[in-house]
Amino acid sequence: MLFYFDFTMWLKMLRMASKEASRKQRYKLYKLLLVRVPLRASVHSLFFMLDMLLFPKLWFTKVREPVFIIGHARSGTTLAHRLMSGDERFSTFKYYELLLPSLLQKKLVRLGAWLDSHLLRGYLEGRLKAWEARKFGPTQHIHKMGLNIPEEDDLMYFNSCASGFWATKLPYMDSLDFFHIDQRPARSRRRLMRFYRNCVKRQLYINGNNKIHLSKNPTYCGRVESLLEAFPDARFVVLYRNPYETIPSLLKLLHVGWKLQGNLASERIQRSTREMINLSYESYLYPLQVLKRHPQTPSAIIDYRELISAPRQAIEKVYADLGLTLTPQLSTFLDREASRSGKHETSHSYSLAEFGLADDEIHQQLEPLFSTFDWELPNTLQKETDHDHA
Repeated sequence: MLFYFDFTMWLKMLRMASKEASRKQRYKLYKLLLVRVPLRASVHSLFFMLDMLLFPKLWFTKVREPVFIIGHARSGTTLAHRLMSGDERFSTFKYYELLLPSLLQKKLVRLGAWLDSHLLRGYLEGRLKAWEARKFGPTQHIHKMGLNIPEEDDLMYFNSCASGFWATKLPYMDSLDFFHIDQRPARSRRRLMRFYRNCVKRQLYINGNNKIHLSKNPTYCGRVESLLEAFPDARFVVLYRNPYETIPSLLKLLHVGWKLQGNLASERIQRSTREMINLSYESYLYPLQVLKRHPQTPSAIIDYRELISAPRQAIEKVYADLGLTLTPQLSTFLDREASRSGKHETSHSYSLAEFGLADDEIHQQLEPLFSTFDWELPNTLQKETDHDHA
């Protein structure tokens, strides 16, 4: 139950930081990689050891039939996660709990929140909200984030130098691979997943050992086999949305993050963009390939259009496919959400040409899925298709 740290990836990122042309950017990355990350990892390591001494019952905590919500980013995984989180039987990670993965750390934060509420009249809470506005403000219109909002489990690996979130700091996506976990050597893969399982155990310990872990992670599309190896009784929910909406949306989010890092070489941005496009195609195709090899694994597919137009019916179908029953509490929650259906669209805009994408590339790469889900094509392609059928 020790804290996990990927020294190989850390050294690789240090080498990349040393090649940064901008002296300011090099200093910024060195400060992060040589000071902040090692310091945080060391603190986490200490707390993880204390967990083992202070909470002996943690050793007996069980992870039973976890549910993993996966799918390409921007495909509705957040919405599906929020709707299913309305079921009190589920346990999730909040943003701050991913940054402070130790059980003792979580308990200290909750104690601090209680003291702030009863003794300081919410002074610390006000300061944290101001920090949230500065930290998450530039991307809130694309992806809502906050310390007390459930977030992707992958964030827990950030201070281990093993999280896909590093792509927003170092756009070397052609060299830093956080996606293809299933293709890693067995020892490396199992060490990574053992840490994840231990973090889930800590969350269940504090939320209730009778609960079911509920996770949403687009990057986990590349580690379905590894998840099944670590959690043989896992269940999966796979989201599907028109890739002409999701892929450029994700690229826009990444480009905003890279822009905030300063003046990065345009050539590197282009290579990372191309790599993310290729990973996007794998995100759409790979999960179904793995689940097909494991027909005994309970799984459900959600069409994004159904999720936003009829959320209750979509979740009812998921529950039926996973062998779950709707509780009265969840039923009431879904009824409230139904009145808000269709209001989950984001407001940002983008174009394919902005990212060097030809109009027909996405359709060519994912043509079988277009037939399965009957997705609409861009106007330019639709006109060509109509002409071909004329």
